[in-house]
Amino acid sequence: MELSGTKRSKQREKIFQVLKRTTSHPTAEWVYERVREHIPRISLGTVYRNLHILKEQGKIRELDFGEGLRRYDAMVAQHYHFVCEQCGAVKDLDVPQQQDLNVRVQPAVGGHIRTHRLDFYGVCADCMAKE
Repeated sequence: MELSGTKRSKQREKIFQVLKRTTSHPTAEWVYERVREHIPRISLGTVYRNLHILKEQGKIRELDFGEGLRRYDAMVAQHYHFVCEQCGAVKDLDVPQQQDLNVRVQPAVGGHIRTHRLDFYGVCADCMAKE
């Protein structure tokens, strides 16, 4: 599958495939380790460059949850996330985005709101079961 907008790259295609096959919102290092199973000579720098290109093409989203690491998501449709404060897991939430929130916040902005991002933090069911 060739990604539009740039020269065809087997490395970029493999990185994109790895991201599409996971829901774990991985770091670049995690992606690098998985891609190396198929392309042993790939460098971490190449993975970072291609993640940036994929993000610029709108094929993936780059997420920062304030933990010092960027994570990547192949689901580009707007959606909310839950972040476990104990194990660090990031999960997609299957709830509709609240578009009325944009309208309610608009007066405080004084400009135009195109979209918003909302993340929920707490303890996941797996961590709660361990307690």
